Amino acid sequence: MATGSHLSTGRRASTTAVRRAPSSSLIAALLLCFGVSGVSLVGCGSNDGNAKPEPKASAQPTSSSSAAAAAAELAVATLDTSTLTPREKRELSTQLSETLAPCPEVAVSLAVCISEKRACASCGAAAEFLGRQVRAGKPKKDREEAFAARFDPKLVKEVAVGDAPVKGPADAVVTIVEWADFECPFCMMMAPLLESLVERFPGQVRVAYKFYPLKSHKNGELAARAAIAGSAQGKFWQMHELLFANQGKLERRDLEGIAKKVELDMVKFKADLTADATSSWLEKDMKQADELGLEGTPLIYINGRLVPLEQLAQPWEDLEAWVKLDIELAGQKPNPPSARFLELTGAAKAGAEPAGSAVPAAGSAAPAAGSAAPAAGSAAPAAGSAAPAASAAPR
Repeated sequence: MATGSHLSTGRRASTTAVRRAPSSSLIAALLLCFGVSGVSLVGCGSNDGNAKPEPKASAQPTSSSSAAAAAAELAVATLDTSTLTPREKRELSTQLSETLAPCPEVAVSLAVCISEKRACASCGAAAEFLGRQVRAGKPKKDREEAFAARFDPKLVKEVAVGDAPVKGPADAVVTIVEWADFECPFCMMMAPLLESLVERFPGQVRVAYKFYPLKSHKNGELAARAAIAGSAQGKFWQMHELLFANQGKLERRDLEGIAKKVELDMVKFKADLTADATSSWLEKDMKQADELGLEGTPLIYINGRLVPLEQLAQPWEDLEAWVKLDIELAGQKPNPPSARFLELTGAAKAGAEPAGSAVPAAGSAAPAAGSAAPAAGSAAPAAGSAAPAASAAPR
């Protein structure tokens, strides 16, 4: 089964992975790459499997331990555990008892927070997050790290959007900032998922693109310059789509062909490729990413919080739930998906709205490229989260 470790491997250097794929299969490729199927990995038993263990005196349960177990049992009962084995349910129950609620003002375990319906809007989503981690077979240490990355209020940063090209409204309550390289195959596979989030929660999500061409990709910087030149003529997202769709052909003549296809002014395009302003734009984006601790692409922040891509159990489910919770914490009700999103998932044909775990259908095209005016500002933490503080550098 493919795992998130493939991403971290591909993020640091060039790879032999398929570098060009039709845009209609990008989401399917990402799902395959990350192993979104949710198949759990079960540890092997010892070689001495038939030996009978020596009986041990069991301590009489205390009232506090009995109360904790009862709280965990009630908490698990509120979740959909139909895909978990009995062992995984016990594992999740223990994890809920040992993990503190994500709201600093609610100093109890997740199990108590849920069973007693404490005033923490994040508890239910946090428990579901851990359930997906358990279902995916993540070891306890990885689950704890992923949970901290998603819910620890100390790990929120201010991430300025600046003049980056943006898809989605300027007043969206969720801001996704991505640093990417047009020659990075994992960036190519991630692009439709991020764009789908804009369609899944129309009017509430915006995606800002920033440039970080890797030195290991010989045409990465030139492609980034071409995208900036396209942005200068209001056609960044058209260039963005075609640059990823033609990832294996990004020589200078190829880029000029793409520019002609989106009907750019070629004299201005060629001038902007080497303009000082273009170089300054690249340097500014890369400097910001370096200060955040970038080690590879894609690097993604949602409302100032680093997304640990290699630790997500089911990337689409986790990203959709992540955004949904941030919208709710901002005091809004998540909007229903757009017609475009329903088309992508096939739900329109089925006549049903996708459930919370709906995954963009394999073989579907990415949302149509469209140009949005760059919005100044920063990815502010969602309402209800703690003030930004310095966080550990991204891995």
